[in-house]
Amino acid sequence: MGNNLLSAALNYAEKFNLSVIPIKPDKKPFLPWTEFQTRRASSEEIKKWWGQWPSAMVGICTGEVSGIFVVDCDTQEGYEAVQKLLPESLLMPTARTPRGGWHLYFRWMEDYKLTVGAGVLPGVDFRGQGGYIIAPPSTNAEGKAYAWQDGLPLDVELPSMPGALSSALNNNKVHYRGGVDSSVDSDDFFTVGRRDEDLFSIANALVRGNLPEKIIKQALDIIASNCKPPFPSSEAEEKIRSAMVRAERRDRTLSTDVREWVLSTSGTFLSTDVYQCLQLSTRDEKKNVSIILKRMCDEGEIERSGNKNGQFRRLDNEIEPLDWKNADISPLPLRWPFGIEHLVSVYPGNIAVIAGAPNAGKTSFILNFIKLNQQNHAVHLFSSEGGPEELNMRISKFDLPLSDWTFKAWDRSGDFADVIRPDAINVVDYLELHDDFFKVGGMLKAISDRLKNGFCLIALQKNSGRDEGLGGARGLEKPRLYLAMDNGRLKIVKGKSWANRVNNPNGQSINFKLADGCKFITESKWTRES
Repeated sequence: MGNNLLSAALNYAEKFNLSVIPIKPDKKPFLPWTEFQTRRASSEEIKKWWGQWPSAMVGICTGEVSGIFVVDCDTQEGYEAVQKLLPESLLMPTARTPRGGWHLYFRWMEDYKLTVGAGVLPGVDFRGQGGYIIAPPSTNAEGKAYAWQDGLPLDVELPSMPGALSSALNNNKVHYRGGVDSSVDSDDFFTVGRRDEDLFSIANALVRGNLPEKIIKQALDIIASNCKPPFPSSEAEEKIRSAMVRAERRDRTLSTDVREWVLSTSGTFLSTDVYQCLQLSTRDEKKNVSIILKRMCDEGEIERSGNKNGQFRRLDNEIEPLDWKNADISPLPLRWPFGIEHLVSVYPGNIAVIAGAPNAGKTSFILNFIKLNQQNHAVHLFSSEGGPEELNMRISKFDLPLSDWTFKAWDRSGDFADVIRPDAINVVDYLELHDDFFKVGGMLKAISDRLKNGFCLIALQKNSGRDEGLGGARGLEKPRLYLAMDNGRLKIVKGKSWANRVNNPNGQSINFKLADGCKFITESKWTRES
């Protein structure tokens, strides 16, 4: 995710000239950001930030510096209130938030006097001068992502904000709740300057009430003829057509929203979860959700699950073909302490585990592995062992100048799958777990799933005299190479791919002595226990 976030941040800054800042999971900036309200960060600054905080959400400063103004609709009610103030044909970049809201992007205008506002309409905030917004593909603390609606809408030209919406935000008034503007005196309804919007609001309300078109037309004709001045009948019919198009679009939007929500979830869910997350409350909306979910069952995307009414399970039926005939069967050209590469081969996307007893030398093993491979590969060490001072002291013991060590080291103690470099050589020292050891298997799988052409070596703690590290047999499932280290002895517990098809590496061990905390001296050959 880190690389995707950095790429997105650079794209926003370089392609769209937006002022980008890194945001914490609590939605607050990682750094003082006042200056970035008036100047845009350089590419070098952005790379430095995401190098330091690779999982940071991407924030965009709004207002003049970025040339954008964002309307934030937190609720369905707020979204519909804003939609009633927008022309039918208006297209704008729109992002969906993890909680089911909408961010509507408009072009910043010099005459805007809008800064930051909350609750100016029910469920509606805005971000103008002096504000910022979180942009896709940022992921919140719950692991849910912001996403552009229908592709990459920032490629859609930013529209200026329509006057009706601008007036609503500037005046801090609720426009057209329930069909009419409660702040307007009744004598002003259906008059010049208002009659067009008032008539459309009535048409929209009647269409949403599912009245027959003939009755709607008759009612609008009566209202249109009593406007001041009277409204032409042909234009009243146009209002009916626009309201019907809006209703149809709303139904399509609901279908899209439900489908996107369902496909972003995992495991089982209830239809009431859909209502809550999409903030649906009316009987018609809930009925439409039932129809949409039934359609998704018919299309094989979900199935009914369990004994509860309205409980479903998403079917994970997306599969990738294996092009095994053209697969590259060359192992990764990695070198290992004790010449393990002559016994076991590893391939792109593999993980290996070294489970070590306390003070057995697993960190020394890891540093020797890095030393052997850093010249030919991009190597990243994610360490929770001590700090930079301790790492410096340990590496200083090797017969290699500090300037010749080219790997990158990162301070990390958990959620390693979030920061793994998919195409590089990764080393985790070590996977900390103090209870719920059964989770080790899932943590190893999460790291494995992140890899593409890369590889990861992971250190685990283990009890002396046992082959398996914390997590027991669950930790043996995913690694293609599993090593057990005790004081003076290293054993290959699992070597899935034999480097020599006549030499089974499984169960072989070697004795060693560790000198100066960094140098392994072998005291035997690789042999299998009798």
